[in-house]
This record gives sequence, C-alpha cells and structure tokens, in this order.
Amino acid sequence: MKGLILAAPGSGAGKTTVTLALLRLLSRQGIALRGAKSGPDYIDPRFHEAACGAPSLNLDAWAMTPDRLLTLAHRGTADLLVIEGAMGLFDGAPPEGRGAVADLARGLGLPVVLVVDCAKMAQSIAPLVAGFAGFDPQVRLAGVILNRVGSPRHEGMLRRALAPLGLPVLGCLPRRADLGLPERHLGLVQAGETPGLGDFLERAADALTDGITEAFDSAALLDLATPLPRAGPESCPPPPAQRIAVAQDAAFAFAYPHLLGDWRLAGAEVQMFSPLADDPVPEAELIYLPGGYPELHAGRLAANHRFLESLRCASENTDIYGECGGYMTLGDGLVDAHGTRHAMAGLLRLETSFASRRLHLGYRSLDAAKGPFAGRWRGHEFHYATTLSAKGEPLFAARDSEGGALSAMGLRAGRVCGSFAHLIAPI
Repeated sequence: MKGLILAAPGSGAGKTTVTLALLRLLSRQGIALRGAKSGPDYIDPRFHEAACGAPSLNLDAWAMTPDRLLTLAHRGTADLLVIEGAMGLFDGAPPEGRGAVADLARGLGLPVVLVVDCAKMAQSIAPLVAGFAGFDPQVRLAGVILNRVGSPRHEGMLRRALAPLGLPVLGCLPRRADLGLPERHLGLVQAGETPGLGDFLERAADALTDGITEAFDSAALLDLATPLPRAGPESCPPPPAQRIAVAQDAAFAFAYPHLLGDWRLAGAEVQMFSPLADDPVPEAELIYLPGGYPELHAGRLAANHRFLESLRCASENTDIYGECGGYMTLGDGLVDAHGTRHAMAGLLRLETSFASRRLHLGYRSLDAAKGPFAGRWRGHEFHYATTLSAKGEPLFAARDSEGGALSAMGLRAGRVCGSFAHLIAPI
C-alpha cells in the first residue's frame, strides 16, 4: 500500500474539503483507496467514508506507538492511503509539539502535500511554502494544492510565485460558498446529519477536477505517493468483555473504529443499539455509551423510558461505561443550552450543564485501578460541558500531555463508571 499526507500551515485552511474532493475524485477513477485522520477526531473520518466508500481510521502519533500506527495504517484493503492532517503540519501537544502531523510523516515515511488557503495572499505564498519545505529535512514536502483561489489571474500570480521552489502545484479549488460544510460546537455537523452530502462531494470533486485554469493532476499526485513500511503481525489487546453492547446513533457517534475493530479481531461480539430509537439495552457483559451529542437530544433521551429502564436494570449485574456524552447520560441530570434540566439515567451522582459553556481540551494520560478499562491509557478531552456537581469514587488518575498532575477524572458507582476522557490506546 502507498500513502501520502494532506497537511496545512494551520487550522481552517480547508484540508477537509480538499481531502473529500480528492477522495471522491480518485474513487471515481476506480482507485482503491481509503482515508485516515491524524489525531483524535471522530467526525472527519465519517466524511472520508462517505467520499470513497471505504472505512477510515484515526492515526494518533501522541497516543499510539510507532508499531501501532503502522499496523493500523495497513488495516483494511486499499492501494492508496490518504491521511488528512489536523491543525498545522508541525502543531502538536506542548511543549515540543508531539503528535503533530509531522510525526506521522516521519514515522511512516510519507510525503506531505501542503494545502494552502490562498484567499488573502498572492506572492507571499512563496516564502510561506518555502519555510515549510525547508523547516525539517525529515518531513518531505512533495507538492502544493491551492485552496480558495479567487480567479484565473489570482491563480497565475500564485503559480508564478511558487515556480522557483520547484514544487509541483497539483491543482486548486476555487473560492466558492457552496464548497463549505455546516459546523457546530465540536466541529463539522456529522456526516450522517449533513443534508445534501452526496451533492456536496460531487461538487467538490468537480471543482477540483476542473480547477480554474488547469485540471487537477491526479497522475502527478499518485506518483508522489510512497509505499508504507512493512508492518509486523497485528496483535490486539484483550477486549474488555466478550459480549459488548455499543450505543450508536446521532447522540452517541464518537466510538473509535480502531477500538471496535480491536475488540472484534480479538474475538469479542460487538452489538450496536440506539438509545435515540428507545432500543432496550442488549444482553451483554459490557455496555458502552460513547461520546456524541446527548445535549442536542436530551429531551428525547429523557423521554425514552424503555432505554433508560433497561440501562438501570442492567446496572445490577453488567458493567456499564460512559465516555463524555455517555458519561453525562449516566448522571442524574443534564442542563441543555437553553437552561432546561433533563433527567438522565441516575446511575452516577453527576449533574452537567451546557447553559454556561466552557472548553476543556487536551491529551490525557489516565490510570484506572478498577473497571472494564482498568490500567493505563492515553486519551483526550474535548467538550464544552460544565460539571455542576460530581459525587462519588473517582475513576481515573489523570495527567496532561506534559505529565502534569490533573484532578482525578470521572466517577465510579458499583458496576457503573465513566468520565469526560475519550480513550484512544492502552499504554
């Protein structure tokens, strides 16, 4: 399998739009490919899947070992792996930027194609790209894609400025309002909730194909792709239970595919159910409520008595784990953005609120003495909820990305536990 990475100088450059346009374009051409996302992002990989019809995974250079990254990069069948970067090419966890897209480029030996938002620049693109190309000799900048180009004249200025650098300009996307995707507080609106997504993907691919003055050079891009290093045999950690019930719908969408895949490869039976559809909890040895957007569906969840009662009954003899949104659902109450309190499952002494939002963001090193995910883990935290009250036994001892001690995270009561942390990989 060959691969390449799409990165950018910073956030907001349009990497996702360019990645989706490229995945749809190459898929149209009959190339067997799949996407991947650098870092802890649940949303973009589902768009990758919509664009090319193949599973997409997260590759997290902060949380995962080099061997783990390589085996996951090889998971699945494809001829080409297109990795979408996060933030800027060299942006990572403090203090040194560990986990940046550049770490993936070094570790996997893959070339980088830089996506540049050109909306507010012309000749200045040259020193910008030259700086990224020369900053780290272990990170090979192999080409450029111009995004949000205003006109043929604008494109000409950009291409002439870049010509002395000797880097191929593979193509460009025009500056158009219909090439944007709707957003909400945790990023893009989820792929399954985005109206007209299929039409958007076709428009983006058409715009990339046609360019403004020159068509996108698919052949040149494919020539840049580099074979991935050979991976050893994949070994998965033991699953947390043999039979696992996983909540999955618009309120509980943030389960990492690599973890679900690990459990299945290790022989576990994984069954999905929908709390929003008021499904009763399936019979299982572990019930997993992942993160998502319960705050957007709190009234509906509170009214789904069959789901809530089955969850309460299961708590008497079954392990239950809630992560971020799932954690809030296990609590006593959730206050939505309008200030209305909704009664939740009442299995943890926890009250949370979105009426006064505050961002919590960062990588976490976690250690749990008990529970289905006992042991040491790497994870991340990304939410806007405020904890009004939390009473009980903490679940995780926690440290930040620099190793600094944090307050204990989460709660445990009997066989029920959870926290705001999203688990990525065991240590």
